[in-house]
Amino acid sequence: MMKLAPYPEYKDAGVSWVGSIPAHWPEKRAKYYFKEIDDRSQTGDEEMLSVSHITGVTPRSQKNVTMFKAESNVGQKRCQPGDLIINTMWAWMSALGVSNHAGIVSPAYGVYRPRSNQDYDYYYLDSLLRIEGYRSEYICRSTGIRSSRLRLYPDKFLSMPVVCPPQDEQQTIARFLKAQDRLFRKFIRNKRRFIELLKEQKQNIITQAVTRGLDPNVKLKPSGVEWIGDIPKHWDARRLRTLAAVRASGVDKNTNEDEVPVMLCNYVDVYKSDRITAAIDFMKATATPEEIRAFELKAGDVIITKDSESWDDIAIPTFVPEAIPGVVCAYHLALIRPFSGEIEGEFLFRAFSSDPVADQFRIAATGVTRFGLAQGAIKGAFFPLPPLEEQRAIIAHINEKCAEISQAISRAEREIELMREYRTRLISDVVTGQVDVRGIEVPDVAEEELLALEEDTAESDDVIDDEGDMDETD
Repeated sequence: MMKLAPYPEYKDAGVSWVGSIPAHWPEKRAKYYFKEIDDRSQTGDEEMLSVSHITGVTPRSQKNVTMFKAESNVGQKRCQPGDLIINTMWAWMSALGVSNHAGIVSPAYGVYRPRSNQDYDYYYLDSLLRIEGYRSEYICRSTGIRSSRLRLYPDKFLSMPVVCPPQDEQQTIARFLKAQDRLFRKFIRNKRRFIELLKEQKQNIITQAVTRGLDPNVKLKPSGVEWIGDIPKHWDARRLRTLAAVRASGVDKNTNEDEVPVMLCNYVDVYKSDRITAAIDFMKATATPEEIRAFELKAGDVIITKDSESWDDIAIPTFVPEAIPGVVCAYHLALIRPFSGEIEGEFLFRAFSSDPVADQFRIAATGVTRFGLAQGAIKGAFFPLPPLEEQRAIIAHINEKCAEISQAISRAEREIELMREYRTRLISDVVTGQVDVRGIEVPDVAEEELLALEEDTAESDDVIDDEGDMDETD
C-alpha cells in the first residue's frame, strides 16, 4: 500500500469529526454552495431515478428489486447531471449522491444544485458527502424520534458546514480516487470469482457424493427418475413422503396474549445458514401449543424455504444437528422430519442441496412475482437412497471436503471485507484533506470502466424507495 503524506499546513475544521483541514481549503455552510431546486415534471415521461446508500443515484430501470411505483410520475421532481439528490427520509443511511443523469425523483427527495459550476467536481462531491463522518452530521441534523422517522429537511442540510477545496485540487483528488477505486474493484471482482469457483467445487462434491456415492467403480442402474439419472445398483430412489414427515409452517411473527412465548427460526435464518443452532439470535413471537408440538426443532430436522421472490431460491435447505427447545419453524418454511431407520437427517439435507434434487423443486415452484411450493410437490420429490451406513460415510466425506472449501471461502470474504474497510478510510482521508495526493501520478480512468467493474463485483444493492422503506436483496 502506498504511503501518503499530510498537507504542509492545517487549520481547525468547522465540524469536530474532521478535526482539521488544509489551511487553504474554504469551508462554508452548504447554503453558500447549493440551492434547493423544486422543478416538477409536467408529463412524468423523464427517466425515473432512485437512490441507494451503496451505489448512489442510478436509473430505476437498472435496479433488480421490487420498489414502490406511483400511479403517475407527473409532479415528480426533475433533476439534471451534477445535482445532489438526498432522500430526506433516509439521509441518515447516506442515501444520497450526485446524479450523472437527467431524470425525475420522488417528491420525498431533496434536489440541490451547485450555485456555480466552479464550486464542485461532481465525483469529489459525491465521494465527500457519502463518507461516514457526514453520515453522523445527517443523523444529528435530522428531525424525528427514531430512525424510521428521521427527516433531513432542506434548512438543516443547507446549514451544514461543507469543505470546498479549489476545483483543480478536487479534480486531482477525483482522478486519484478513480484510479484507486479501479484497483479496489478489480481485487473484489477477482475474489468474488474465486469464491464462485469454490462454491461450484463444493456443489460438485455434494452432487457427486449423494447421487453416485464414494466408489468411482460402482456399478450403476437407471433410477427411473429423469432428474436423478443413474444411481449405484444397490441404491433406491424414493419419494420424500416415504422417507420423512413434511409440514408447511404457518407460525407467524405476531405476539398474541393467549399463546405461548417462543423463538422463531425465520426465513433468513434458514437461507443464510447451513446449520441451525442455539447460537442464532432468534426472533421472539408466540405460538399455540399445537404449533409448538408440530414445529419445535428436533435433532435431525431439515428445514427448507417454501416460498421466495425468485424460483432459484426455492427449497434452500438447512440442518438442525441438535434439538433446540422453545424454537419453532416459522412461516414460508417447511419442516422435514426424517423417519428413523430410513434416512439420516444430514444426508437428507445434503441431498436437498444436490443439483438433481434441487432441480425438481425449481420446476415445481409456481408463481409470477412470488414463487411457492405446494406441500404435495415437496412430498412427491424423488431422492436417492443409499443404505444407512453408506449415508453416514457420505456425510463424513462431504463434511471433510466442504470444511476445507468453506475455510477458503471465509478467508476470501474476509479479504474483501478488509479491502472495503481500507477503501472507506482512504476515501475519507483524501476528501477531507488528511493526506495530500496532489503530487501522485495516476492514470485516467473512464467512468464506463468503473461502472462495468461495479456490475461485475455484484455489490449488495439495497434500494431506498419513495415511501421510505428499504427493499433488501437478501
